[in-house]
Amino acid sequence: MRSCFAPLAIYGSKSYNVPMKANPPGKLRVFASKPFMRFARRFGIGDEALWETLNGAWDADLGGGLFKFRLARQGEGSSGGARALIAMKVGQRAVLMFGFEKKDQANIRPDELRAYRKAAGIYLGLSEEEITAIVKQKALTEITPAKKRS
Repeated sequence: MRSCFAPLAIYGSKSYNVPMKANPPGKLRVFASKPFMRFARRFGIGDEALWETLNGAWDADLGGGLFKFRLARQGEGSSGGARALIAMKVGQRAVLMFGFEKKDQANIRPDELRAYRKAAGIYLGLSEEEITAIVKQKALTEITPAKKRS
């Protein structure tokens, strides 16, 4: 009788990293709140840079579908830049909820974190029809990826 650990005997227990694209093309829908879009314009980050950020690694998984990402201005590093709190079902839906510059705010308070987790649960629990209705009411903006030019 073979053990379920038999493959480890052959290959060892070393972790193997397989490069994979974070999100399959055409699957992810990205939305942003009005306050986030105002922040993004002030910070100087465009839709294309937001897409690149979402396809990269997150800075922290804050639980409940809430993630923290680092944002960088064009030509600058991300360490002194800004942070974004994003509700996300990986590969399906992302809602950019809140952005802040590190120079203005070091981090979010525990009560704010609880509120953002609750909001993330609500956004991620909506059906496609419900989220589309919210976009039509202009409470959220859908951000689409830039099409590659030939």
